[in-house]
Amino acid sequence: MKAPHLADGSVEALKWVALVLMTVDHVNKYLFNATLPIAFEVGRLCLPIFVILLAYNLARPGAFERGAHGRTMFRLAVIGIIATVPFVALGGLAGGWWPLNVLFTLLLITGALYLVEKGGATSFWLAAVLILIGGALVEFWWMAVALGLASWWLFKRPSWASAAAVVLACASLWIPNGNGWALAALPLIVAASRLDLRVPRLKWAFYAFYPAHLAALWLIRIPMSNAGYLFF
Repeated sequence: MKAPHLADGSVEALKWVALVLMTVDHVNKYLFNATLPIAFEVGRLCLPIFVILLAYNLARPGAFERGAHGRTMFRLAVIGIIATVPFVALGGLAGGWWPLNVLFTLLLITGALYLVEKGGATSFWLAAVLILIGGALVEFWWMAVALGLASWWLFKRPSWASAAAVVLACASLWIPNGNGWALAALPLIVAASRLDLRVPRLKWAFYAFYPAHLAALWLIRIPMSNAGYLFF
């Protein structure tokens, strides 16, 4: 079988869709105490879209040789650390810090794929340990990592087995999400693969937006709190 091929413009369009849905989800969570109808459910599409697109880019021919994994890990680590300040300030985390924000989830996936691409028994066991420990620390846990690995496998070596692994990994997000809405991301990505959309690439926009929108929500909550609005 053939793996879905995404035009560069279609990749960017999917990122914007995920970004909008993520914003809706976070506005609902941090400003409206998760009371807006359907906002939480559609927000479950964000993680699988971002994870699958990350895997798609890292599975491109020559990506490993060009150092794509290293550059991606550096960006995710830096922006993830910056985003930690508003992420923690918004609250709702166990012990005040757990889990680490989703950029660290993407960082964990990228690191694991780097070790897999590097090859060798040592790299394989390092990847296994990284996933075992790191999966307990990040948002969406090992299920998100499984989706990243399965998606990379599909794009690298398309088969019915790798396609089934993607579906099962996506379905496993039911555990952290409490619903199966993540699966709705799959037909959306397949539909996008049939389109040649012309959407320009904004290289740093998605990295910058994540901490920026969390900081904005944090600042918006200050006058709301002063006015007596209670946040869970």
